[in-house]
Amino acid sequence: MTKLETRRVYDAPSDGDGFRVLVDRLWPRGLAKDKARVDLWAKEIAPSDELRKAFGHEADRWDDFRERYEAELRDNAEAVKSVVDELRKHRRVTLLYGAHETRFNNAVVLEEHLGKLLAKDKR
Repeated sequence: MTKLETRRVYDAPSDGDGFRVLVDRLWPRGLAKDKARVDLWAKEIAPSDELRKAFGHEADRWDDFRERYEAELRDNAEAVKSVVDELRKHRRVTLLYGAHETRFNNAVVLEEHLGKLLAKDKR
């Protein structure tokens, strides 16, 4: 079973991170690719530019963002399945995001969404 967690991509990589997946559409500003130690950049399942800009990491827009992002993920099922298939190969996966906010960001929604799909493996 794959264990998921989230971390800021700007935090120093840890040996306990396992397979590191960047889940933002844009590469993190000012971060060198070798320092990020990203194993997979899953920008195809990140929120659309329109949704990302509408949200703006404003807590009062969180519920709307979450709902709209989950709809985007359902509409993008083929890309999500491709990422899930890759994640299944690893015991530990860390979803990386660039936002300062740790509670209200796309990785939080994605962790829950992907977790449900990966949980189907246990059945």
